[in-house]
Amino acid sequence: MRFPLALTAKIATHIIRKKLSGVRKFATVLQLEPLHTCNLTCTGCGRIREYSTSIKDVMPLEDCLAAATECNAPMVSICGGEPLIYPQIEALVSGLKAQKRIVYICTNGTRMRAKMRDHLAAERARRPGWVEMRLAQLLEEKLITQEQADSLRHSSPVARPVQPISPSPLLFWNVHLDGLQATHDLIVEKPGVFAECIAAIRMAKILGYQVATNTTVYRETDPAEIEELFHFLATLGVDGHTISPGYDYDAAKRDMAARLGRDPAEFFLTREATREKFARAIEWGKMFPIFGTPGYLEFLAGRRELPCSAWAIPTRNVRGWKGPCYLMTDGHYPTYAALLERTDWSKLGHGSDSRCENCMVHCGYEPSAALGLSPEPGDLWKTLKFTFGPKPKPGRSLPPPRKHPEPAAVAG
Repeated sequence: MRFPLALTAKIATHIIRKKLSGVRKFATVLQLEPLHTCNLTCTGCGRIREYSTSIKDVMPLEDCLAAATECNAPMVSICGGEPLIYPQIEALVSGLKAQKRIVYICTNGTRMRAKMRDHLAAERARRPGWVEMRLAQLLEEKLITQEQADSLRHSSPVARPVQPISPSPLLFWNVHLDGLQATHDLIVEKPGVFAECIAAIRMAKILGYQVATNTTVYRETDPAEIEELFHFLATLGVDGHTISPGYDYDAAKRDMAARLGRDPAEFFLTREATREKFARAIEWGKMFPIFGTPGYLEFLAGRRELPCSAWAIPTRNVRGWKGPCYLMTDGHYPTYAALLERTDWSKLGHGSDSRCENCMVHCGYEPSAALGLSPEPGDLWKTLKFTFGPKPKPGRSLPPPRKHPEPAAVAG
């Protein structure tokens, strides 16, 4: 099937229960930002500027786990900032898995291999033969160095994290990739990041992890390059993709103007430009394992309209429950219930709030399609066919013609 069974069943069951109980607004995914510290300064991201006064603050582990329990979303996307910088990331992932939640670690990929080496170190005492075989394969493919392999062979398990991030049906690495090498490294403002991401993805698949990618499309993005990227990622065994248009929210516009001296209109998409960039979105859904619904892809392609349902993907960060949505900030609330109650949702969205005019982002509109908030004839059947149909097999299995670096050139 297109999506992993554990993911599909858990989310579908949650939605059905809420609808049967008559609850109109509820969380489907929690965007959890335990910190905003990051080791990259990505073009188009306003977090560093918006949270400059609390950039070094972190959420206590107990607050992170309590937020997941409070909104009771079946899926938690750990983002930020770079979540692998969070000092208690292993305990957070373990705690969320203990709550039986699907966990997405939204990472820029630069620290993934180190965390996976921690997993190998922890497994050595339990499965030494398996670890040795994996070390040999990783060495052969130049995904670890000889020094790293020797260190793993001789390290004491006690010195490693007590709860390493290990493969699980409930866990996904969600790697940020906005294009092939030149494009992605330009957007994250650091050479070599694309190569490191690819090396980390290859290592993750060898070790049995589930891997997804998330891609934002901007005005300068070539849609053909996105197709090339997805074809290439299929050769690595990537399990799925999230894709969304770049939206000119206030914090990102301020960051771009103040830090880079660029006109945001040259970078972000208008509503019309989004539809042009995503003209083949429906075809992409047939070609690639894009996470979501056909309704949202139709919305991106300009084939239909959807209302905003930002309340379904709330954000909890160091300052509280961010409202009204992941990208716009009118305030921070002490509880998820307060966010729901104190926000006039009818005044948000295209045609209601001028800030929303160009927004067609995943975190606002995908839930609307999934929850059937703007049903059209045949929606249910299309969604069932899309969800439970076979996983797409892209027609081109060779790497894309655009140059990408050899893994041997990537630092460990």
